[in-house]
This record gives sequence, structure tokens and C-alpha cells, in this order.
Amino acid sequence: MPDMNWMTLSIEARNLAFNNVAHVGSEFARNKTEGWAAASKTLRRQRSEHLDLAYARGERTKWDMFPATDPNAPCYVHVHGGYWQRGSKEIFACMAEGVLARGWSAALPGYTLAPDASLTQITKELLTALDWFAEEAGNHGIAGPVVLSGWSAGGHLTAFLLGHPRVSAGLAISGLFELAPLRDSTHVNDKVKLTEVEIETLSPMRLPGVDKPLSIVYGTGELPAMIASSREFHAYRSQAHLPGDLIPVVKKNHFTILDELRLPNSQVTRAILQLAGT
Repeated sequence: MPDMNWMTLSIEARNLAFNNVAHVGSEFARNKTEGWAAASKTLRRQRSEHLDLAYARGERTKWDMFPATDPNAPCYVHVHGGYWQRGSKEIFACMAEGVLARGWSAALPGYTLAPDASLTQITKELLTALDWFAEEAGNHGIAGPVVLSGWSAGGHLTAFLLGHPRVSAGLAISGLFELAPLRDSTHVNDKVKLTEVEIETLSPMRLPGVDKPLSIVYGTGELPAMIASSREFHAYRSQAHLPGDLIPVVKKNHFTILDELRLPNSQVTRAILQLAGT
């Protein structure tokens, strides 16, 4: 794959370079999302004891928690994607199915979406969410080490939040780690409205690396620019001698890669287990 240099792309090409829905087709993406939502509805109905736990006053600033039988089991925390403007914890709960089948706990935080919230506000909300989790999760049967994970925009948020004291390790799936290429993308920045300060201070590629294990996962069937994002961020961390694997998942695109999380013995689920030494 040739090196991607977003600065040499036209605005139109730059827009398409990060448009994952256009890459797979809107109907395919919609069907995938509807399938996840249906499976998540079932999971939340079956495990309804610890849902919608407010960590702040916002409509979406709530946790869903799925404790294991053993409160000291590791916990998988999944931050949903959707370019910071779509998605919800309710849609993506089924991404916990793989680790739940392995005896782990799982939890998903919600957050306010753009344009109602800036990316600065979103990151602050999620830091508050992790602070709340550190204080309160034990009261809901979750006391074990946390592996933080997220997909797409959630991959970006995972990398940004890795330094939180409650987080032991991370796994970023198909993330965006340099925000500048999105500044001129209409399908993202019309709502997110990134500022120059946010690009500088919220891009993990521009920040000191966190010395915790962070595995970086991408599908080989994704857009070249998305693949480059993961590979370049892994190289950035490797140059600083920071721990974590680069994990290409063969023939998976930006949407099918998430199905790996629903399987107890998939390549991605095994990578999560490895991060907690289980």
C-alpha cells in the first residue's frame, strides 16, 4: 500500500478518503447497524440490572454495565464510534458478547454527540465517565482491571483516554489518530467543527505517548487512509518504545471488523484477553 499523504489530496479526495459508509455502501452499513442494534437490544434485556447509570447530568451521559459472576474479573470498556456525531451505547452493547462469554465484565459509556457537543466536551465527558467508574463500578460488581477499547471515533477516544488511572491497557479499532485531515471533510466536520486548538491538543499523533499497552487493530479491507492511520500511529508509538501490537484482520472492512468482538475466540477477542493476561 503506498504511503498516504492527506496534504496532497484535493478536498473531494480527502472527503472520500475517510468516508467509510461510501466505501462499503449505505445499505450495507445500515443493515450492519440495524443488526447490531437488534442484538444489543436482546443483550440489554437479558442483563438489565445495571443500565443507564448516570455519571453526569446529560441525556446521554450514562453507563451500561454487565458485571461478571466474579467481581474481580477483567472488564472490557467499549467506546462507540460514529464520527463523534452518531451511534450510542444502546446500539453497540453487543460488542461485549465475546468477552462476556469468556467470563469478563463489560461496560459501555454514552456521551453527548456533535453538534450538541464539541470534541473538547466529548473528551471531558468521557474523562468524567472514567472518574465515576473508578468510584462507583465496584458497587455494580465490577472491580477488576479495565481494558479500554473503541471503534472508529471510539478508537481515537481510546487512544486519548488511555492515560486515565483506571485503565490498564487499550485496544483501538480502526481509529483516527491525526485529526487534521478531517478539518475539510463535509461528512465529518460540518457537525464536529474541529478547531485548530482541538486538532493540536486532541490528536493522539501529536501528544506524548502513554506508557501502557495499546494494541491497534484494523481491517485489511478498509480504506487506505484508515489503514494508514492505524499503521502510522503504531509506528509513532513504536518509535517511543511504547508497548502494543499492530493487528491487521484479513479481509475485514470498517464494519465487518466489529463482528470479531461478538465472537469469544476471534482474533480481536483473543487480543483483548491477552492485554489482561488471561
